[in-house]
Amino acid sequence: MFKNKGFKIGNILHLTPHEAYELCSNDAIILDVREDFMVGNKKFDVKQVLYCAASTIKEYYQNLPDNIPLVVADASGLHSKETAVFLVEKGYKNIANLAGGLVEWERDGLPLQSDKTKMLSGSCMCQLKYRSKSI
Repeated sequence: MFKNKGFKIGNILHLTPHEAYELCSNDAIILDVREDFMVGNKKFDVKQVLYCAASTIKEYYQNLPDNIPLVVADASGLHSKETAVFLVEKGYKNIANLAGGLVEWERDGLPLQSDKTKMLSGSCMCQLKYRSKSI
């Protein structure tokens, strides 16, 4: 499924957000490895997303499908790369890393799910608060 897509660094395939989105429009699944507190307001808006924090992947990786392509993603592509390396070492074959993570996904204008009640505003970190109590 990843044939003629992305670029390889070592033994890990890295996909651009557009490549990942195209594959997710077919059968690929996004494996979002952001920690729970990081998922917050923005989520990938594709057919299938699995959530498994990078800090718990060693406990749960056996539950991941090994016959469906997984695009490992996080906020910027760092923890997802480490997770992709781990999964390849454990024998998973259909693994790719989302280069640039959610940051590049959003920058490229690809679909996101947003909960407007969790959006923050404020001119300084010490003044951050939820923009709206309900929508």
